Amino acid sequence: MDPKGISSTRNARNGMFLSGLAILLGATTPACVVAKSMDALVSTPQSVPHKIQNPKRADARLAVLWIGHATTLIQIDDVFILTDPVFTKSVGGLSARLIEPGLDAANLPQVNVALISHLHFDHLSLDTLDMIQHKIDRLYVPKGGFAYLPDYSFESHELGWWKSVQLGDRPDSLKITAVPVQHNGMRYGIDIAWMKTSYTGYVIQYHGITVYYGGDTAFNAKDFSDTSDLFPSIDLAILPIGPIKPRSIMEAMHEDPPEALDAMALLHAKTMIPIHFDTFVNSVDEFGDAARLLDAQVKARHLEDKVFRLEIGQQKVVITK
Repeated sequence: MDPKGISSTRNARNGMFLSGLAILLGATTPACVVAKSMDALVSTPQSVPHKIQNPKRADARLAVLWIGHATTLIQIDDVFILTDPVFTKSVGGLSARLIEPGLDAANLPQVNVALISHLHFDHLSLDTLDMIQHKIDRLYVPKGGFAYLPDYSFESHELGWWKSVQLGDRPDSLKITAVPVQHNGMRYGIDIAWMKTSYTGYVIQYHGITVYYGGDTAFNAKDFSDTSDLFPSIDLAILPIGPIKPRSIMEAMHEDPPEALDAMALLHAKTMIPIHFDTFVNSVDEFGDAARLLDAQVKARHLEDKVFRLEIGQQKVVITK
């Protein structure tokens, strides 16, 4: 039994999502994407070998575990931040997971803050939040996000661009700031006209460490420069690098790997971890396209010691104790 009594509503909304997607993309939706999605839906996601059982790192001041897509577990000293949590096999009833989550939901530590960048099904997963709500202390969504957020046991708050919240009285307490990015806030297609600001990036500050989380964004030089002006010492930027193709469609909402590296430069970030690739079927990109292009660009720009491309399930200690 669904304790919230919303299962039937969600199923209906999934249908609305698919209808809205068809309306928005129409004839531009390549048949191969639909075919790949159908294949993935009836297949078993690739397993992640040697999954981490206990992600808490005693040797780390800053560590990141890539769970897949835009889902990361960030550890800064003694706090954990979870971004865009998705642990389901598919999103929106259509886009299927190619690789299983890089961390079992049961092995999540208690999460101080969960961050939702926008309302798309591959970033706001209500089924996932149902699954892990007992592990989350508080959750932040962009302005307008409450429209699609049921009641949960954790605290929930909306945070508009350039608004901040500090969790504690000390100057170095955990601070979360919403920052502008270029994307869209719709969830079902038909709501695109009024969900005009329901997407965001976040800057996380704690104990003198600063992390930028881009969520899902196109390349927007002004947004990145403005964020850098306010946060001039970013230790790590977590940035999307896909989907890439067809570029004529994707470039308005999604960075490709060269643009992500340009964004890193504009943010003046010391290091970068790429996300949002090789997890779900959501474009004509072939598996590995984004990773190969990123690796080539990193080598050409001599950024091998600054850009850490993780495998799903891999954890990187960015700053040691």
